[in-house]
Amino acid sequence: MPEFSPHRDDIPAFPLPHFEHTAPSRISDHPEFHSLRRAQRRFGIRATVLSVGGFLLYVLLSSFVPTVMNQPLIGRLTVGLTLGLGQFALMGVTVWCHVRHMRTRVDPLARGLRSRLRETESRRARSAPPPQAAGQRPLRHGSRGFRTW
Repeated sequence: MPEFSPHRDDIPAFPLPHFEHTAPSRISDHPEFHSLRRAQRRFGIRATVLSVGGFLLYVLLSSFVPTVMNQPLIGRLTVGLTLGLGQFALMGVTVWCHVRHMRTRVDPLARGLRSRLRETESRRARSAPPPQAAGQRPLRHGSRGFRTW
């Protein structure tokens, strides 16, 4: 096999980057993080139950009560077709509620937590010693840049 084959799993085809390991800031220790997770989880469970429950109800009605689903409402519009189109409305309402919930409850918590973490990182960066190699900055875990050649 060629040296740089994507099928070789025993050795990497390129050298792995070296990251400087810093003491991790434990985001999961912050009480704001727990309230953020709680807010997301509560809404996620409610939205899932509502969406999946509505779809499951539609499927069960169409399977076990086809006479009700075939009842005409207006012209050729039946109860089943109306409930099927109602699924789109249900998904739209669920998405709208999700966006509203994220803006009002989750985003403010996330912004506050992010600003506290940035403060902590900037304090840590000010107290850290300067890089040893002139002209090169060491990569930090999670940084978006790459070292220059």
